[in-house]
Amino acid sequence: MPKALKALIASRLRESSRTLAAAARLTPEIAAAAELLLAAYRKGRKALVFGNGGSAADAQHFAAELVGRFERDRPALPALALTVNSSDLTAIGNDYGYDQVFVRQLEAQALPGDVAVAITTSGNSISVLKAAAAARRRKLTVIGLTGESGGRLKDLCDVCVRAPSTDTARIQEVHAAVIHAWCAAIESGLFPKSPKAH
Repeated sequence: MPKALKALIASRLRESSRTLAAAARLTPEIAAAAELLLAAYRKGRKALVFGNGGSAADAQHFAAELVGRFERDRPALPALALTVNSSDLTAIGNDYGYDQVFVRQLEAQALPGDVAVAITTSGNSISVLKAAAAARRRKLTVIGLTGESGGRLKDLCDVCVRAPSTDTARIQEVHAAVIHAWCAAIESGLFPKSPKAH
């Protein structure tokens, strides 16, 4: 195996490790967001999760862990990833413009007291910003997952978790870890007696 390839891989893994270690200082924000999600679920509300590209995959991942399970065998929790219905996305994008693809779905699916989880590594994705603003108008709680600056999204959030990096890959790795932390907090908070699934 070429030394340059091994050095590249080792370097990326070290960068990832350093960024994830630095993310530990975000514990207060991560916990505050978990409390908002727990409060919503205790009131029978749901989570609506959205983002573009890799953040769309994170949205789908989070919703799947809530509807299915994370670590415990427990009742399903209501969550929708607004990134998975290709007919909705393409119809709305075609008829109203791509910046409305999440707004229109929120208008159809969201109720006051639900939680909107907006994911954007830059904090400046127009479709995400417009959806977060629409969520606020509809009296949803808004949680953001962004990169270090928070971008414009930070001002639209009740809680914004800002990954300590400007590198997209490192930000996405922190987002995945935060999502898993939220899943663990939600399951332990709502279903402490449910058995571990694995």
